[in-house]
Amino acid sequence: MISQNLARYDTKLAQLQRKGRLRALNREAGLDFTSNDYLGLASSSRMRNALLSAIDAGVPVGAGGSRLLRGNHAEHELLEEEAACFFRARRMLYFGSGYTANLAVLSTLPQRGDLVIHDALVHASALEGMKAGRAQVVSVPHNDVHAIDSAIRDWRRAGGNGAPWIVVESLYSMDGDRSSLSDLMEIADRNDGFLYIDEAHATGVHGPDGIGYAAELEGRDNVVVLHTCGKALGAAGALVGASRMICDYLVNRARPFIYSTAPSPLQAASVRQALAILSEEPERRAKLLELVSFANRRFAERFGRSGSGTQILPVIVGSSERAALIAERMQFAGYDIRAIRPPTVAIGTSRLRITVTLNVDAPTIERMIDRLAEVIEEEGV
Repeated sequence: MISQNLARYDTKLAQLQRKGRLRALNREAGLDFTSNDYLGLASSSRMRNALLSAIDAGVPVGAGGSRLLRGNHAEHELLEEEAACFFRARRMLYFGSGYTANLAVLSTLPQRGDLVIHDALVHASALEGMKAGRAQVVSVPHNDVHAIDSAIRDWRRAGGNGAPWIVVESLYSMDGDRSSLSDLMEIADRNDGFLYIDEAHATGVHGPDGIGYAAELEGRDNVVVLHTCGKALGAAGALVGASRMICDYLVNRARPFIYSTAPSPLQAASVRQALAILSEEPERRAKLLELVSFANRRFAERFGRSGSGTQILPVIVGSSERAALIAERMQFAGYDIRAIRPPTVAIGTSRLRITVTLNVDAPTIERMIDRLAEVIEEEGV
């Protein structure tokens, strides 16, 4: 019998079950069309060998403390130096995850009296960071540049005299579409504001040499950029690029950085290797972009509408139950495709989020899209 204290959790889980939103942990279920391992680095032999070499060289598994105590290892500093050069940033800080980095930056840098304007579809970790901060927060419709400009004007008219912070993703994880970074930069400059760009799904894939869509903006005093390391880079953690003063401020005031055990030095070594692979094996990106182009063409042919143009192809089916059913059928057919349901996406927009990675080839992509089209037709979507 469930105790009264636990019954409330059981009730809420039952509610999620009825709404088709109950989550569970599931292992791999076929060919990879769901991971963010875009360049196939996560299980590459070069990444494995780099870790083995680091272990042989005596690099420790654990940091043993926070970066401000004994946990600051040479591998962390080497990674930050090399990454700053690679991404053309003034300086970089390495965090244990993208979630932690977003939480740290957005709860620390915008000050009381500032205004944070964010795209409605930014990541949950960014929302948590803003919620934990002291600045006023305003959400604007997705990719609506004019709404951002208007929000700043309205705030100024109402007496706002701090700094506006514009928070966006360069490539959105659920729709695969892009932000207009040049327009957003113009708004930030004109209003003496800051632009915060989450490059999570662009890093390693898009921009010159995989630097990301913000390549021309990094290094500016009023730009802060997040590059996650657990997607195309095949490792874990996140790098935040900003001016030296901003990075010093984060080291001194960002509680998620100060009070967390530092990331594993071995993990830092693996990210260093990933950056080396990006520089030395440009054919990986070239091959991926060819597959992305092929997948988008085939998608348009079978579904009669354009794809996103990127490696993220959403197929919106509406209800949570239907999305889960189609995903289950695709997994049964040997394709690991997962359903994305509320609250991750808005009610009525449950979808299959298909990703293109180097873990599959063009014939496999074609077979998957053909089978998906058949299943969707059979389910009457």
